[in-house]
Amino acid sequence: MDAPAQPSFDFLGAPVPASPVLLSVPHAGRDYPRQLLDLLRVPAAALLVLEDRYVDAIAYAARRDETMLVARRPRAWIDLNRSESERDPRVDAGASPASSPFHSPRVQNGLGLVPRRAGGAEDLWRRRLSGEEVAARIAADHRPYHAALADLLEAARQRFGAAVLLDIHSMPSLNGENPARIVLGDRFGRSACGALVERAAALVAASGLGLALNTPYAGGYILDRHGRPSRHVHAIQIEFDRALYLDMLTQQPHDGIARMARLLRAIIDALADELLGRAQAAE
Repeated sequence: MDAPAQPSFDFLGAPVPASPVLLSVPHAGRDYPRQLLDLLRVPAAALLVLEDRYVDAIAYAARRDETMLVARRPRAWIDLNRSESERDPRVDAGASPASSPFHSPRVQNGLGLVPRRAGGAEDLWRRRLSGEEVAARIAADHRPYHAALADLLEAARQRFGAAVLLDIHSMPSLNGENPARIVLGDRFGRSACGALVERAAALVAASGLGLALNTPYAGGYILDRHGRPSRHVHAIQIEFDRALYLDMLTQQPHDGIARMARLLRAIIDALADELLGRAQAAE
């Protein structure tokens, strides 16, 4: 499989993966098209809450020879962690309540395939998008990203007997007493085998950071689409509390990046060890 030509995401590593662990960073894109900025009815800074801001810096620092996809386009343009069917008729003239899951909480809350809101009640856009505009984004950005992930996972499975996708995100700080700083999601056991999640969870616990499993983030469309444990293809989402690596005033990374990268590196190594160990035992 060849790397995509001029994609809206960065493709790092070999088309035939060197590791059974693949990395995905779908929400850290900061390449805002002029067309998007011209459509805004709110300040561009209002879109920052949609970004997993600079979580790609953690992934870049942790990665060695793993194949990794990193979205360049922002989530405000199109959300790679939503199904093509999660189109919001209030912002997308090509969608209709009859053909789209309009009653899903994500679409109702303005966080469908093309977000309508960004953490507030005010709509983002000056007008509804045409169906053709959204279809073009799906064809240029959404489908190539997921096609690349599917091909890479299958190539890794064929080479190593199994593969795991680590889908890397960040989250606002959670409320409550002793809140989790890291959340692992596996769609409540549907997208990855328990042993892999347990290896990752043990490393987070050993780091001293608070951990939660699937609450409040169990993973989204990426895990639903690509996690197939019955076929030895697994998918796990990891959410980092942004305050662990980001100055919340300047929205720029601080030296916590290095600590988070070390933790992510340890998780990558543990997942690879688990899958390679299983493959050797099966021989």
